[in-house]
Formats: sequence, C-alpha cells, structure tokens
Amino acid sequence: MADRKPPLALDELRALVASGEIDTVVLAFPDMQGRLQGKRFAAPFFLDEVVEHGTEGCNYLLAVDTDMNTVDGYEMSSWERGYGDFAMHPDLTTLRRIPWHEGTALVIADLAWDEGRPVVAAPRQILRAQLERLAEHGLTAHVGTELEFIVFKDTYEQAWDSGYHGLTPANQYNIDYSVLGTGRIEPLLRRIRNEMTGAGLTVESAKGECNPGQHEIVFKYDEALVTCDQHAVYKTGAKEIAAQEGVSLTFMAKYNEREGNSCHIHLSLRDADGRGVMAGDGPDGMSPLMRHFLAGQLAALRDFSLLYAPTVNSYKRFRPGSFAPTAVAWGHDNRTCALRVVGHGPATRFENRLPGGDVNPYLAVAGLVAAGLHGIEQRLELPDPCTGNAYSGDYEHVPTTLRDAAELWENSPIAKAAFGDAVVAHYRNMARVELEAFDSAVTDWELRRSFERM
Repeated sequence: MADRKPPLALDELRALVASGEIDTVVLAFPDMQGRLQGKRFAAPFFLDEVVEHGTEGCNYLLAVDTDMNTVDGYEMSSWERGYGDFAMHPDLTTLRRIPWHEGTALVIADLAWDEGRPVVAAPRQILRAQLERLAEHGLTAHVGTELEFIVFKDTYEQAWDSGYHGLTPANQYNIDYSVLGTGRIEPLLRRIRNEMTGAGLTVESAKGECNPGQHEIVFKYDEALVTCDQHAVYKTGAKEIAAQEGVSLTFMAKYNEREGNSCHIHLSLRDADGRGVMAGDGPDGMSPLMRHFLAGQLAALRDFSLLYAPTVNSYKRFRPGSFAPTAVAWGHDNRTCALRVVGHGPATRFENRLPGGDVNPYLAVAGLVAAGLHGIEQRLELPDPCTGNAYSGDYEHVPTTLRDAAELWENSPIAKAAFGDAVVAHYRNMARVELEAFDSAVTDWELRRSFERM
C-alpha cells in the first residue's frame, strides 16, 4: 500500500487547485455501517492544513445508531466521557477525483486518538489489523465485492414521504442478464460506470438481476483495503448519482419478499512475490494453505455472521431456494453453499455468499481474513465438498436472526482471539441497539394483521 500510486497524486491535486479545476476536498471515514462520514474542505485549506495535521470529528460517529441517535453501551464514547473528538488523518493513497460532484476530490481518513493511538473499533482499523496479521504469514489478500441494488423511478424524497410504499421499480419483471432490461436504465448505469472509472475504480460489467428494478455493477478485484475503500466510494456515489438523475436506489439486503440484494465477496491470497497460493496439487485442486484457510471459514462462519449480516433485515435473505445461503457448507461452483470455490490456477479463490447489500465491507473482509488465519494457525481440516443441493443437505444452519448472530459473536473464542474484547463488545452493542430499536417498532405487518381483525 505504501508504494501504491493513488488515483490522484497530491502534486496533481495541488495543480488542479491552483488552476481552479478543484475547489473542494471531502475527507471521510467509514462508520460502523460502512457509510462515509466526514467534512468538505475548501481545497486550499485542505492542502495548507489538513494534509499535514488532519482534522477532528466527534467520536460519537462510532457510537450512534443508523439514525444518528446517541445510544448507551459504548466504552469509547458516551455522555459520561463528554463526546470528545478523535483525529481524522487523510490516507493520501486513497485521494481521487469525484466526477459526479463538480470541482471535487475525496480522500479517506484513518482515525486516531489525540496521542496517536488508533481507534481500534473503527472498521478501517479493524481490517488493517487483520491484514497485518496476514502479512506476518507472508500473505496478502485480494478481494472483489459484487454489490446488487434496486432502482426506483421515485426520488429519495418521494420515497421518504410515501413511507417507502408504492414505489415504482425501474423494471417491471425479472431482467436477469437481459440486455433489453438493462437498456431501460442504461443512462443511469452508464453514468455510474463512467464516473466510477473517473474516480479510479476499474469497472468490469453491469447486468440485470431477478427482482424488478434490480441491477449489479461489478468492479475489478484489488488489494483488500483498496477494494473496501472503493466499495464505500461506489456505494455513496451510486446513491448520489441516482439522486441527481431524479431516481433512487437501495442496497438494503431484503427490500421485499422477492430476491434480496446480495454482496458476494471473493477472496484470494498471494505470497510475498505476488504469486497466487490457493491452487495446488492437493484434493479438489487446492493447496494445503487454501484447504486450511477455507476450513477456517467454515469453523467461524456462524460466529462471524454478525460481520457479514449486520442488521435485522439481513437475515430475511436466508431462505431455501433463494440463492442466499442457509447451509454452512462449501462446494465447487455451487451456489447453494455459503462458500463457493471458483476459478482455476492463479485465479483460484472462494466466494462468501452470506453478505447482503447492507454489509460493511471492512468488517466482512476482516472476518474472512480472521477466519482464514484461524484455519491456518489451527491447521484445520477441510470436510468434503457439497456436490448437490446444500439447502436440503445435513449441514449446520447459518443464524436466522440478528439476535442469534449477536450471541454467537459475543461468546465466540475465535472472535475474541482475533479481534480482542474491545472490538467484540463494541459490535455486540451495535447489534443490541439495532435489536432494541426493532423490538420497540410497530411494523406495517402488525398493523395489517391487527388494526381491524384483532
């Protein structure tokens, strides 16, 4: 990462600011939900002050719920501690132009306390810590995320005002792989593709999906941290571009009773010389290293489900025959399994199919790396692959509710050994807050069933 050429070099930014082509720099960091939070700076001030010294942000940004309400239970930030600041230091390897906002660049920040200690519960720091552990084994992780979304013809404001009822999807029927169906909204998809290219991402393809209005844009894999940064930029940017086009899109895991929005994550490993290390002459064409790494995924899958499926809504994807997994199983190119092995030779990799569109990529990838390291360090043996329908097989079931996942996470010796007690407690509290909010809400389902008939 240190030698990596950024999408926009600092000297290039200085020249663009001097010419008046860029006047604004966004400094942002991923919060617990993977959303970008931060500030917009006048570009000259950013160059003169923020590049060297960073800036500050209220530490409640890692201790609030999705609605930005202050909540209790967080050790690092509370009313008792006064809700002070942490420092936001720009990671200049992430500097890039943001074409969908005129005259704007963006850079992602790392968080630290005043004395320089990293904020261990920050998602980007959690991933960095696991990648450092992986580097001790002489390995690097390369990752690709496949993020689905549903497009509606309504604006975000219209969707809000209607209580998200009666929205009109951009397509009226299943357009999976349909060129005609994607052509209906190609102006929007084209803007997203081209402007993400302008932001330094490498676009692979766009395709239609099964739910009306559902689409997927895929970007080329990269180093794990780079991919997660790009994922966060893309997710924010796609929403902003949609809003500019007078439409809306959602990445929520399960918008309705049809197909949910998935975020399948592919991961491969390379050695210090950049060579792939997952393929081999062993059983199933895998190296011993990959077999241990994949066995670790299975061993930690249930314990780490909170990292892959972080909301109440996440767990509504996991239904038999839905292309979302229910079985703790692996197989070769088998989409009924939670873990799918694909590729050949240097491209050999595995795909975790648990995450939905609501996933925080930093936490999920940190979980994949930590699980794999558990398998390597414990030299776990990989069971036989599933060769049939994993939905009907005799396998452990992935957690079916956030409550179950949170309890598994809280009591997991694998999680505590990999992430430490502070991180485990922080994200257990995040789940508690989400559950308490849901448990106190009166849903439309309850109103329909009870308003008249009960």
